[in-house]
Amino acid sequence: MNRFNGKVVAITGGGSGIGKETAARFVAEGARVAINGRNLDKLASAARDIDPSGQKVIVLAGDISDPETGAALVDAAVSTFGKLDVLVNNAGVFNPKPFLDLTEKDYDWYLDTILKGKFFTAQAAAKAMKDTGGVIVQTGSMWAIQAIGATPSAAYSAANAGVHAMVRNLAIELAPYKIRINAVAPAVVETPVYNTFMSDDQVKEVLPTFDAFHPLGRNGQPQDVAEAILFLASEQASWITGAILPVDGGVTAGHH
Repeated sequence: MNRFNGKVVAITGGGSGIGKETAARFVAEGARVAINGRNLDKLASAARDIDPSGQKVIVLAGDISDPETGAALVDAAVSTFGKLDVLVNNAGVFNPKPFLDLTEKDYDWYLDTILKGKFFTAQAAAKAMKDTGGVIVQTGSMWAIQAIGATPSAAYSAANAGVHAMVRNLAIELAPYKIRINAVAPAVVETPVYNTFMSDDQVKEVLPTFDAFHPLGRNGQPQDVAEAILFLASEQASWITGAILPVDGGVTAGHH
């Protein structure tokens, strides 16, 4: 399938995990892609993995919590590839910590990276899309829908609930411009985010204990979420806007 022939896509958090997998799938289906992340070396390595030719992927390093980073990513896509058709607002951070231990610095880290980052990057993208139409897909979270005692995440969940609310509001505001916006809400997905607060050995030990938490009996993989993102970004979803799609192995449906 080449659903994205000639399309131009910008992806935040594109250097690893869900973002990198999503970028690879867009390129495989004919798109040209601009990826953002904080680490230039990681981004450059991801770009080489995705597109050894060097023609279809550009990189822009920067912290998405600074609105200038999102604007620069959109500008880079438009100036290099001529336009912007799709924004995948994927960058996020995660490190469970009890509410009573959360500091203002922790709170700001979550709210600025997850909510402020997605807010102003979406604004920059919408400005670039307002005459041509386009699609925004956000990575939200199952934790914004349901609290999980094993992974205390008050600030993280609050930030993602903001992302979900933003989807509904922007769906209405941007509909006259033919810009659709939706979100995926994943449960536990096996990505390098867990290595940011656990050692490799801990990850190997802890992640399998979450398999049974999902009614379908396994953790998610980056491709599970990437497939949903590509669907929402495609013409196949042309009548879907303002939706939050759980991609969670059945978690929000209930528990055994």
